[in-house]
Amino acid sequence: MNHVKSRASRLRDLPDAEQPGGGGLPGRLPDELRAELIAFRRDLHMHPELGNQEFRTTAAIKDRLEKAGLAPRVLRVGTGLMCDVGEWDGATPMLALRADIDALPIPDTKTGVPYRSTVPDRAHACGHDVHTTTVLGAGLVLAELDRQGRLPNAVRLIFQPAEEVLPGGAVDAIESGVLEGVGRIIGVHCDPKVDAGRIGLRVGAITSACDRLEVALDGPGGHTARPHLTTDLVTAAARIAVDVPALLARRVDARSGLALTWGRLETGHAPNVIPQRAELSGTVRCLNLDAWREAPDLVHAAVDEVAGMHRAKTVITYVRGVPPVVNDAESIGLLDAAMTERRGSYAIEDTEQSLGGEDFSWYLEQVPGAMARLGVRPPGDTRGLDLHRGNFDVDEEAITVGVELFTAAALLDANR
Repeated sequence: MNHVKSRASRLRDLPDAEQPGGGGLPGRLPDELRAELIAFRRDLHMHPELGNQEFRTTAAIKDRLEKAGLAPRVLRVGTGLMCDVGEWDGATPMLALRADIDALPIPDTKTGVPYRSTVPDRAHACGHDVHTTTVLGAGLVLAELDRQGRLPNAVRLIFQPAEEVLPGGAVDAIESGVLEGVGRIIGVHCDPKVDAGRIGLRVGAITSACDRLEVALDGPGGHTARPHLTTDLVTAAARIAVDVPALLARRVDARSGLALTWGRLETGHAPNVIPQRAELSGTVRCLNLDAWREAPDLVHAAVDEVAGMHRAKTVITYVRGVPPVVNDAESIGLLDAAMTERRGSYAIEDTEQSLGGEDFSWYLEQVPGAMARLGVRPPGDTRGLDLHRGNFDVDEEAITVGVELFTAAALLDANR
């Protein structure tokens, strides 16, 4: 890619000892630190904490950064932190490295590993423990380079809480000032479909928008022998569950990828009683930013239209989540160059836009940046592991890849 300063030009800015063939860019991960980071990740994995409750996690990160001579600052929400590596001159825009630190409210179902979650119904099933460890490791490596006088510009580390809580902890982090002085932000997300040792890159939207929808239906219930004297909320709820997604598919451009998927439908308690209340909840996902902005009005209209056919009264709660993550072309060029330096261009693959949501998008509303997919699948693995499942696990080689990707990106960004 040619979105950043050419590789040859960048390399001419480095000392001769650091040219390819002479050791390459500095910032490789030492074996001793690699072992420490694996142990750190496993400790986080054993002690998962939900969004805005990550006190132990925050303390562990803070303690390790302070031992490295850094000065992390806990965010004003009480969890998460930010930390500058190197002294910011107040003018040169910093590169920010972002990690999310929260876990999911699901049980850990892995077997045969010593680092299984010790907390019931809590698990790092999305890889945030890996994200956290890679940014921590990059910070420690960059801090050593700074002590050696080899870090050209300050770099900001962001350890963000509550990514899994709509509208995302990124909103609170931004309000805490994590982007002050930042000119670009990068991050990674674990991808169990990509082999460890590789990353996936994409210019433009890489995730979808994700909102939450709750619908409550009310009406006079009654005996199932006389449905004509009631508002049949069971039928109304069933029709909303089926017809509203179909209506939406015909009211937006099919290329927008607008999809309403229900996750919960509750109504009734007895087979011969038509209930007086029904509830549905689900998610609205959208690949296109313009369609996402129109989605609340479209959803409200479709739900009311179907409910009205059954004389059901509605209370609709539409909770805005996150817009799509839209990767900046220059930032993708930086990640491409960094990975090429570390592993070669063969370790980079194109990746598709997913329907998953990520609050990293809120940062990109403020500054340019990009998110890469970090391969975590053991090469040759056929288990088909996926995110948000209790058996999710990673090849820990991904930690080394993430650390060295971030450190190379920091050095190349400074020499743009």
